[in-house]
Amino acid sequence: MKEIKFLDLQKVTAAHAAEIHEATCRVVDSGWYLLGNECRRFEADYARFIGTRHCIGVANGLDALTLIYRAYIELGLMREGDEVIVPANTYIASILAITENRLTPVLVEPDADTLEIDDRLIEQHITPRTRSIMIVHLYGRCAYTDRIGEICKQHGLLLVEDNAQAHGCCFGRHRTGSLGHAAGHSFYPGKNLGALGDGGAVTTDDDQLADCVRMLANYGMERKYVFRYQGRNSRLDEIQAAVLSAKLAWLDADNGKRRNIAHYYYSHISNPLVRLPRQAPDDEHVYHLFPVFCKQRDELQAWLRDNGVETLIHYPIPPHRQACYSHWPTVSLPVTEQLHREELSLPMSPVLTLEEAARVATLINQFEQQ
Repeated sequence: MKEIKFLDLQKVTAAHAAEIHEATCRVVDSGWYLLGNECRRFEADYARFIGTRHCIGVANGLDALTLIYRAYIELGLMREGDEVIVPANTYIASILAITENRLTPVLVEPDADTLEIDDRLIEQHITPRTRSIMIVHLYGRCAYTDRIGEICKQHGLLLVEDNAQAHGCCFGRHRTGSLGHAAGHSFYPGKNLGALGDGGAVTTDDDQLADCVRMLANYGMERKYVFRYQGRNSRLDEIQAAVLSAKLAWLDADNGKRRNIAHYYYSHISNPLVRLPRQAPDDEHVYHLFPVFCKQRDELQAWLRDNGVETLIHYPIPPHRQACYSHWPTVSLPVTEQLHREELSLPMSPVLTLEEAARVATLINQFEQQ
C-alpha cells in the first residue's frame, strides 16, 4: 500500500521542472544574485497579479508583516504600545510581527464555522489605543468581510492582511493582498506559491509605505551607503524570485486543482464524528490546507497513519498558550482552544489525485468511536 503524503513537494516541483530549471540556470549564468532583474520582474508580476501598485520582495513572510508595522511606526502612523486586533486562531508569525514592534496584540475569537476572525466580535475590542486590524486568510480562505472594511473606515484603523496562506484567493473582483492598506505574503516551499527556500513580499498601494518598507528591508538604506533608518537585511534573492515568476503563471490552475480535491472531500466525507468547516464560494478559498475537526483527533490521525495516510496538525498549541507568551494575563478563548484541540489537516496539493482523495475519504468514513 503506497503512502499518501500530506504534501509531496518533489511532485509539486517536478510539475514545473522545465520552467524552474530554466529560471535557476538563467540566474546562475547571469552572475547577479541579489537585487537584480529577476527580483524586479517578480515584484512587477506579483503586484500585477495581486492588483496593487507596489510589491517589495523580502526574505520571508514573518519579515513582511514585521516590516509593515515597523514602517507604520517610522512614518508616525503608529507607536509602541498601540493595539492591533488579530485573530486568536492563527499561526504564531501573525502575533510575532506585532510583538516584535512592541505593539500590543488584542486576540479575537474566530467564527467556528469559517475558522476566520469573527467580525461580530471586533468592535467590542476596540479601545482608544487601537490602530490596526490584522486579518489572516487562514488555511487559504478569505477572512475579509464588508463589515471589517466598514469598521476600519469608521474607526480610522489600518487594515493589514496576512496573506501567507491565500495566494490567488479573491473577494469579489479583488485578490486577497489588495483588500487592506498593506499585506504580507510568504513563499515558504509548502505554500500555494512556494519558492525553493524562504521568501516573502509586501504588497500595498501606499507609495510612502512601499518606499519605507523597501529601505527598512535593505539595512535602512535610502541610497548607497546613506541610511535613513536602522534597518535590517531582508531581501528576496534572485533565484527565489526567478522560481516564483515561473510558478506564478501556473498558480490559478494549481489552485483549481486544489478546489477539485476540496470538492471531493466535501461531497464524500460523511462520518458524523468528523466536522468540516462551512464551505466557501470557490473564489474565496484556495485550500492551502483542508482542515477537519474531530474530538478524537489523535485517534483519527493514528488511524489514517496506520492505513498509509499522512496528516498534520495546524496547530497543536494556540499562540496565547505558547511559552514565549506565558507572561500574558490568563485569557479565555474557548473557541480557539477547541479548534486547536480538534484540528487535523488532510492531504491537499495540486498533485494529489482524486483516487488518493477517495482513499482518504473512505478511511475517514470507516473511522469509528474509540
